[in-house]
Amino acid sequence: MTGSQRAGRATAVAVFLAVVFVAIPWTIAATGRTDLYYTLSSVALLAIASGGVWLTFYIGRINIGQGAWALAGGYVSAVLVTTTGLSFWLSLPIAGLFCAFFSVLIGLPILRLRGVYFSMVTLVLTEVARLTALALSITNGARGITSIPTPGPIGLFGLTIVPAFDSFAQRNAAFYFLSAAMMTLCFAGLWRLVHSRMGQLFAALRQNEDLASSMGVNVPLLRVVAYAISSFLGGIGGAIFVAIAQSIYPSSFTINDSVNFMLNCFLGGLGYVFGPMLGTLVLYFGWDLLFETGQYQLLIYSGSMILLILLLPNGLLSLLDLRWPSRRAP
Repeated sequence: MTGSQRAGRATAVAVFLAVVFVAIPWTIAATGRTDLYYTLSSVALLAIASGGVWLTFYIGRINIGQGAWALAGGYVSAVLVTTTGLSFWLSLPIAGLFCAFFSVLIGLPILRLRGVYFSMVTLVLTEVARLTALALSITNGARGITSIPTPGPIGLFGLTIVPAFDSFAQRNAAFYFLSAAMMTLCFAGLWRLVHSRMGQLFAALRQNEDLASSMGVNVPLLRVVAYAISSFLGGIGGAIFVAIAQSIYPSSFTINDSVNFMLNCFLGGLGYVFGPMLGTLVLYFGWDLLFETGQYQLLIYSGSMILLILLLPNGLLSLLDLRWPSRRAP
């Protein structure tokens, strides 16, 4: 990587951080549109889950079941916080690890098979998770779990690092910073992953699994690892959703959400690490804007998606290829 490329990436990162953590809060404060904090928090957590779906696409697998892991992560966090009194901050990684563990159990047998079998299993996974949440007593069935406490403080050696969210005058602003920070960390981790040795092996799987296997690459193991990371991100997104909404129901994440997680990746660009982030932002606000068209909302939305896929098959970020080709995932 040349010095100019490093400088360009550093500048892009600085601009992103300035926009997310300075410009957006300042604009919301200046306009008084504090409701946008909740909206943008939702966009951030959906982007985290979409990032996990993108990783499975990166290894050449279609994942239509991310809603299941978001729902599972949300319930794990909600149950731990409400029944055991565990801090939200501890329940967050536990929710992700719970989803990663069970995704490994599911992935070990089916990820040895052709990709179509994996796609078929993930297609029904979200509905299985919803029906499980309806049937279990610990999840309160259709009544869901409500009145979930907000995140408490984080302290170290008697010093309060993060105050309790109840103490914030603008609680939605605190949730926005939480969601934005987690989104930034997750995508920074994804970017580092795809530029690591393991990321190169993931790219090899996407290009030619038979060739990778002939060179000694443990293809099934890498598939499972990628799926576990994907599910971990889904669980994290679901746990943050619970903290924001302070409730969760079996219908909180449905098959439609799993499909939207995929569409976010397509819209932003499957060949770009940050494609899911842009795709989530455009799809979320685009759907809301089309609400004004009434009965034609779905028709215009479907037509627009088809048109975008035809004109920009590599997603919206492909518009930057000529100027910043290094943004594309290897």
